[in-house]
This record gives sequence, structure tokens and C-alpha cells, in this order.
Amino acid sequence: MGRQLWDADWEITKPLVQQLIHHQFPQLSSLPIQEIGNGWDNSVFRIGDDYVFRFPRRQIAVSLLRTEARILPQLENYITIPYSKPLFFGEESEEYPFPFLGYTYLSGKFPIGVSDEARKQSTVTLARFLKNLHAFPVTTAQQEGVLFDQRNLTDLAERKEKMLSFLTHLTLFITQEELNEIAEYLHSITLDRVKPQHVLIHGDLHFKNMLVDDTGKLTGIIDWGDVNIGHPACDLSIAYSFLPPASRHAFYEIYGEVDEETQILARMIAVYIPMLILMQAINDKEEAIALEAKLIIQRAIANS
Repeated sequence: MGRQLWDADWEITKPLVQQLIHHQFPQLSSLPIQEIGNGWDNSVFRIGDDYVFRFPRRQIAVSLLRTEARILPQLENYITIPYSKPLFFGEESEEYPFPFLGYTYLSGKFPIGVSDEARKQSTVTLARFLKNLHAFPVTTAQQEGVLFDQRNLTDLAERKEKMLSFLTHLTLFITQEELNEIAEYLHSITLDRVKPQHVLIHGDLHFKNMLVDDTGKLTGIIDWGDVNIGHPACDLSIAYSFLPPASRHAFYEIYGEVDEETQILARMIAVYIPMLILMQAINDKEEAIALEAKLIIQRAIANS
């Protein structure tokens, strides 16, 4: 295969992290270092028991990280759930050409294999979290350098064609029946574009950026690298990807009423993101992540 969207521009190794921590934050240099994993944009390492550091692995992530460092401290009075708060601000150097951030460590695990019953526990928490986040003043976010979303999320027709093309890459990994269900869902979308809306959004809210406890209850939101001013449907997709269909009505009762086209876009993004995650998991041979992504797609296209 050729170069993939998630391929790194810079490989982050444990020895490199040790070197950077030693030189820039010597007070932490005696703490053990554990690699947690890689996202599309950043590599994540736990430092001791209390901190986690994110290091950009792609050039595109650098400006996003700088914005994140400015806006996250401003959200403290709005966010109703634990989230990663930056404490350490690493600078680019001869050893590593990008800035990096250290945060408070949030305990928990990705919500993989969580039952629908357990997911229902987080309906109220998620709805209140997004209701408050989306109420953050857009003018303040702009003053802190948050940009308007450049991903053209409101163009459903373009995204639909892209998603249909993804199916050709998945024929060896999901059944024909599953492919047909996804294709049928996509072809049922007749709306070409939705009206723009502008609120502060997390921008990348999916199961790999959420933490739950052993009961499956939501305990934290991480990775704010895509925070921007955009359509609330981007975040509302979590009502379709994480929550069981029967909980969607209760979610919107707390979050507030949204129009039909916002719900259509939210549901579409709830299918789109796990399709990307599934393709990456297949490429990286991560069977548990791939299975979870498949289940999310099925949950998102299911009717309530």
C-alpha cells in the first residue's frame, strides 16, 4: 500500500522521549516512561503515575497542539467531566523539531467491548458535557486562536462518495451483508449539504478519545487536538456511535432540540469516523480496535 493518511512524519521513540523529558523537565526525569500508543497526529507516553505527554508525529498537528494549549485552560468552568489539562509546555529543539505538551493523567480505559446497558449510564454525562462545551463563547475561542473548521463537514454529498469508496477497501474484512447494510444506509441519504453552524467543538469525539471505568461509565475526554469552531453535529455524532439507539431520545432531551439535518450529519459522521479507524486498525493489525469499529458502525446505522 502507498502512504496512508495516518502515516507519521516523525517517529517518536522511548529514548527520544527520555531525552526530551531529561533536558526540558528534569524534575520528571527520574519517573518511569511508558508508551501508551499512537493516534493519527500524536504519540502518547505516560510519565510516572500522574502525567501523560503527547508528541506530534505529523507536521499538521503542531498548530493544533499550540491552539489546544491556549484554549483548554479556558474551558475549566464549562467542562463537566474530567479532561486533559496541559501542565508542561515543551519546546522544539535540535533533538525534536516540534513543541509537545504534558497533561494531568486521567485514569480509565477505552470503551471497547462495553455493553449497551453500561453505555446508558453515560447518557446524561455526555449530553451535559456537550451542552456546556457548545455554549462556550465563540468570540473568546477566536481570541485564543481557535480556527473555524476546515474539513468541509457540511458537504454530505462529497462525504457520501468518499465513504462509498471506502467500502472497496473493506471487502476482505467485513461480510457482504455488512457491506450492503452500510451501502444501503449511505444511499438513503438524499441531503447534499447542511447549513453551517458555529460552536466550539471537540472535533474528534470517538471511542479512542474517551475513557471509561471498569463499569463502562464515562470518566474522561482526551485528545483535544482538533478543537475548532464548527458544526455541533461533529460532536453530536457520539450520540449515535457510543450510545445505544434507545438512549438517543434521552440524550437530546438534556442537550436540547436539534434540527433534522443536524441529526443526519451527526449520524453520518458516526459512521464515517469508525470506517477510518477500521481501515487503520486493519493496516496496523489491531483486531480489538477493528472489531469495535465494526460494532460502532452497526450501532450508528441502527434505528432507535
